[in-house]
Amino acid sequence: MNEHVIECVIFRLTEGTDQAAFHEKANLMSEWVKEQPGFVARNLSCTEEGEWIEHIEWTSMEAAKAAANLIGKDEKSRPFVSVIDGPSVSMRHAALKITA
Repeated sequence: MNEHVIECVIFRLTEGTDQAAFHEKANLMSEWVKEQPGFVARNLSCTEEGEWIEHIEWTSMEAAKAAANLIGKDEKSRPFVSVIDGPSVSMRHAALKITA
């Protein structure tokens, strides 16, 4: 039995990115993510310091990694990726063990 997987991505926006424009791109990215096989849920939050934290739940590690490999390559994901400060990105995948 496959365990669900949480993809956690921490990043900052490129300097000067308009927040309203980013929210629009983030919503478009949600639509793209929902189309990916194995998608379960997505949450995007922001710290007071401007660091964004994205949690995406997938049905399997294979689904999570397959989607991660398409980011930036698929035309629908490019607007979101274009406003992310690349060097700030940290991505991890972890098996979901406990949920409430």
